Amino acid sequence: QVQLVESGGGSVQAGGSLRLSCAASGFPHSINSMAWFRQAPGKEREGVAQIYTDGGPAYSADSVKGRFTISQDNASDTVYLQMNSLEPEDTATYYCAATRLGGTGRFLFPDAYWYWGQGTQVTVSS
Repeated sequence: QVQLVESGGGSVQAGGSLRLSCAASGFPHSINSMAWFRQAPGKEREGVAQIYTDGGPAYSADSVKGRFTISQDNASDTVYLQMNSLEPEDTATYYCAATRLGGTGRFLFPDAYWYWGQGTQVTVSS
């Protein structure tokens, strides 16, 4: 069983930056893909960024491309989401997720992920 713990959320003004962290524990080597999703009130959960933790590629959603960057620290089994140029539309609860996937394709839909963190709130004011 893999446990995921997110941190780093908060409130920021438009144009600001935040960095989210997701620490994996339990059996982190049973997974090879981690991702960030977000969900705003009344909206569906949306994939934001994905990274293959075994050295494969990283992907991001078009809505955050050029502003958000996903990265990892294998030594601590932690994945980060650096969020720059934040906009009010980025306000949501952000969730870390993990799974094991075959291949190296882009999988930014929730059903592909087995494990989820508890979520961290990001609020961007105009």
